[in-house]
Amino acid sequence: MDKVAGSGYDEFYTPEYAVKPIMKYIKPNSTVWCPFDTDKSHFVKMLTIEGHNVISSHLEDGVDFFKHEEECDYIISNPPYSLKNEVFERLFQLGKPFAMLVGVVGIFESQKRFEMFRDNTVEVMYMNRRIAYFKSYEEQKPSANPPFSSVYICSNMLPQQIVFEEIIKKTL
Repeated sequence: MDKVAGSGYDEFYTPEYAVKPIMKYIKPNSTVWCPFDTDKSHFVKMLTIEGHNVISSHLEDGVDFFKHEEECDYIISNPPYSLKNEVFERLFQLGKPFAMLVGVVGIFESQKRFEMFRDNTVEVMYMNRRIAYFKSYEEQKPSANPPFSSVYICSNMLPQQIVFEEIIKKTL
């Protein structure tokens, strides 16, 4: 059985200001796999502009992260939240440096994730503002009051176990 996002609530897109904090931790001219992203993704666009070789893949294009692997230096994305256990499990199996942008609510409250994070190299990037995700690239209307904070859960990317970054949201 294919693993697919468990609900319609899994497909939210990341604004540019939320991609910027992780970019400074990527070595120049790297190959970055964005396994949950189409070419419209701000991860894909901004990393490409920065000079990285970016490989985007998405289930809607027939590429299943759980059955596919790309040769890369880093894996960076905003994964389907309903599959966070499976995503982190697969990332640790792949053994590549990664950064996944996830909601912080409950991320450390699962025994399975606790054990995964305890037994592997894990870093956290905490940001000063909540990220307002959006549902459509055509109409990038963010949520006015995001109900949760987000963090990057990383492995072998950050200089220390916890990093604090500031994000600057554009005012409309």
